[in-house]
Amino acid sequence: MEKFAFVIHPLSAKKDVARKYPIARLFPEPLIEKAMLLKSPIDVSHITGIKSIAGPEAEGWFVGCPLTPKLMTTLPIERVYNKIVDAVKLAEDKGAKIIGLGAFTSVVGDGGITIAERSNIAVTTGNSYTVATAIEGAKKGAEILGINPAEAVVSVVGATGSIGKTCAAVFAKECKEVILVGRSTDKLEALAEEISGGKAKVSTSVDVKTGIENADIVVTVSAAVDAIIEPSFIKSGAVVCDVARPRDVSVAVQKERNDVLVIEGGVVAVPGENADLGFNFGFPPKTAYACMSETMMLALEGRYENFTLGKTVSVEQVETISAIARKHGFKLAGFRSFEKAVTEETIETILKNIKR
Repeated sequence: MEKFAFVIHPLSAKKDVARKYPIARLFPEPLIEKAMLLKSPIDVSHITGIKSIAGPEAEGWFVGCPLTPKLMTTLPIERVYNKIVDAVKLAEDKGAKIIGLGAFTSVVGDGGITIAERSNIAVTTGNSYTVATAIEGAKKGAEILGINPAEAVVSVVGATGSIGKTCAAVFAKECKEVILVGRSTDKLEALAEEISGGKAKVSTSVDVKTGIENADIVVTVSAAVDAIIEPSFIKSGAVVCDVARPRDVSVAVQKERNDVLVIEGGVVAVPGENADLGFNFGFPPKTAYACMSETMMLALEGRYENFTLGKTVSVEQVETISAIARKHGFKLAGFRSFEKAVTEETIETILKNIKR
């Protein structure tokens, strides 16, 4: 039996902490955050029934790190590292041989490099498979809405991050135009120069609205703490693949825009008839985020190594992890939008409301 673990953390001090400790609803968020700093990592759930179509089986654990994205971006980085390393130690004590860094723990600081150096077990951010499923999901969504990806204008928000860079590089080889959106003009221009020369015209923008308003496909992977994409920013008939956690797309888009398709990147069906994550992320049974799935498949493969770390993901890493996914039976699990399944009726409504 192969063994793995995955670090999760609350996105909101009040909402998410209250799911486990209902009394938290009675207290203001700053007080809850102070209490979190006194907490040690916890064993959240036991993951069972993961069975590869190639034969190997695995079990794992979700380990909770008591920090929100807000705390991770405001606390001294050494304090954040220590909290995450404590979570890794708990996983090691459970028997895990590899651990995945979830949500903000995968991007804070140097993207897992320091955590790996201070850990006795292998570490991965899961970003390689996140890239693979984001690209696959965005293309499939576009085709459903009648968009030919080869002729599409694609915007990548958070383009200079580890996931964004690789998504942009792949799209630049395949699409008509790629717009890189981020906060640093210098970093954006350097990336544009690096990926230019393929099929796509490449341009940059430091303004999210300007950068995506003409895009047919938007892949958004920023490290923002709050939503950065509002309803008025999106072109009618566009598909938006939101890989970021916390999400980049405002919930107002769900209410106000019935002419665009917003999907959560990286929702994956995991192999095993009795697969059970032991924790409710709002997904159907036997499905998980792509970053979680990367950790599982590396365990099934027996590759207890630091696989995806740092601020870059190579195309070769994406191709390697995609091959491992196919070998063990991991695959894209349809579409979800704002934690709900995208139905055929939803697609029909979007197609009907697109302004041509």
